[in-house]
Parts: sequence; C-alpha cells; structure tokens
Amino acid sequence: MAGDLLDSQGRGEVFSTLPRIHPEGRKFGIAAFGLSLLFALFAWETLAWPTAFLSLGILAFFRDPDRVVPQDERFIVSPADGTVAQITEVDAPHELVVDDGSGTEGLAPGPVTRVSIVLSIFDVHINRTPISGMVRRLVYIPGKFINADLDKASEDNERQLILIERSDGVKVGFAQIAGLIARRIVPFVKPGDTLGVGQRVGMIRFGSRVDVYLPRGTGSKVMLGQKVIAGETVIAEIGSQPLLEGVSQ
Repeated sequence: MAGDLLDSQGRGEVFSTLPRIHPEGRKFGIAAFGLSLLFALFAWETLAWPTAFLSLGILAFFRDPDRVVPQDERFIVSPADGTVAQITEVDAPHELVVDDGSGTEGLAPGPVTRVSIVLSIFDVHINRTPISGMVRRLVYIPGKFINADLDKASEDNERQLILIERSDGVKVGFAQIAGLIARRIVPFVKPGDTLGVGQRVGMIRFGSRVDVYLPRGTGSKVMLGQKVIAGETVIAEIGSQPLLEGVSQ
C-alpha cells in the first residue's frame, strides 16, 4: 500500500525480512544453541541463558544482507562495512606489484591512496569487490594478530591481498586483514574468477580491517570517521581528486 516502508530493493515491508545467515556461521550458531539446550536439560540456567544469547550473537555476526550496488563504472565501492580509520599515501603492496610469474602485470610501483576501514564485531563481515573484473591475484600472507586500528597491522598482521582488473585495464587492490580477535580469513573466490561490482569475495571472522589501494591519481570520496557499507558506499571515483581535509599522513 502507498506509504508502506519497503526494504532497500522495494520488496515487501522493511521489517518483514531478515538478512540471511552465511553458511560459514550456521555451524557455530547451531553448536552454541545445542550447548544451551544441553545446559537447560541439566537445569544449569546460569550457563543455559548466556549460551543462548551467544548463539544469537553468533548468528547476527554472520548475517549476510543483500546490498543495492551502484552501477557506474566511475565508482569504486567499499569492500567492507565499518569505519574509515585512515586515508593516506603509501606504496602499493609489494605482493601486488612484483611479477608473480602469471604473465599479468600487477599494480604500478609507487605511492597510491590507501583507504583503511576498521570493522567492529557489530559490523557485517562479508567483504565485497570494489569494482567489477577478473581476480588477477589472491595472495595469503601469514602474520600477527595485533590491533587492526594500528597502522602497522597492514604490514604485520595475517592478511589476504586481492587484485581485481577490469576489462579496460583499471586495477584495484585490497587487503583483508585479521585483527586482534579475528583468526581466520575465508576466501569465496580464486584467481581467474570474473566478478560483478559488489559481489561477495570472502569474510574475516570476529573483528578486522580492510585496506583499499586506489588507482594512481584517484582520490577518496570518504572522510575519516565515516561509516561505510560494503557494496553500497562509493569510496572513490576513478580519476577524481581527493578530499584533502580527509587525508591523513
């Protein structure tokens, strides 16, 4: 009816649908709920109720909502939900620059703009590709689990680097970085896969960070402290100049 609140895709009432739970999290939620039932069976209510709430929290953490993705080739969208913690000039990651023997060129060496997005345990942890294109590289690097808010997390922490190349040659690299609590990066894609913009590429369990390396000469369209949504928030426009007041050194 006219005036009804609809969901983000114009389907039904906005409160009538709940986001799906990703299969990666169902087993954890079911295990916690089963443990709660076991405690309840033995009348251990002091343990039954906390584990019941824990199971709900786990299912909420692994929620996988649909997103409305901007369809404009100029746009680079956020690969993660979270808060913009850093916007700075850095050298592109060595692993995405050096010749890897595949015959495909990586990112050009030299400084680029890096947008760092920190995820709390309350954010959706499904990551999405910032542009459409082919997965050219997928590089897993073991490392530490220091606080993802720290700048050195980009170099020291366990992480997975992904390089996407569009058909017109535009390349965007980004990194899924494990944090203080996160202990596993789960990929959904592999080299050679062709992806649409905003398509799911993987997830990081329980708090983390995602770094996006923008193409040379492209500035960010987000500000420090801004909340972003994976697959929806435009973080950069190819060829645009940066918002200087949002850049940190």
